[in-house]
Amino acid sequence: MASQKLLDMLNEAASREIQVSIQYIWQHIMCRGMFSETVSEILEKISIEEMKHYEAIAERIDYLGGTPTTKPSEIKYGKNIKEMLEIDKKDEENAITLYRKIIEAAEAEKDFVTKKLFEDILKAEEEHHYKFSTLLEAD
Repeated sequence: MASQKLLDMLNEAASREIQVSIQYIWQHIMCRGMFSETVSEILEKISIEEMKHYEAIAERIDYLGGTPTTKPSEIKYGKNIKEMLEIDKKDEENAITLYRKIIEAAEAEKDFVTKKLFEDILKAEEEHHYKFSTLLEAD
């Protein structure tokens, strides 16, 4: 059904979603200092959204005949809220780049369901990126 290239890209996305789910929930727990309550709540909410992204991507990989990964990309934490948000902003930028490539590849393969799935996830990732960017401005 899907090319191996597309399946590999989907698994890269799945690995990334596991990574940020764990990373953001850990950061939610470890937030300290001024603004920690606000940032902690945001990280918890986004972590849950990222896990839902993983579920949707894994289901799509399975449908396309692949095996979804259960291994996260490298998890990065940061020592304080500013470092956490800088790391998280960069991770969202990397996701945006990857997901745009997946959308292009899915369209080229006429896999419009995968394309739509990643258009929806891309929108959420752009919102996460914006949230982290604006939180960094408050610092």
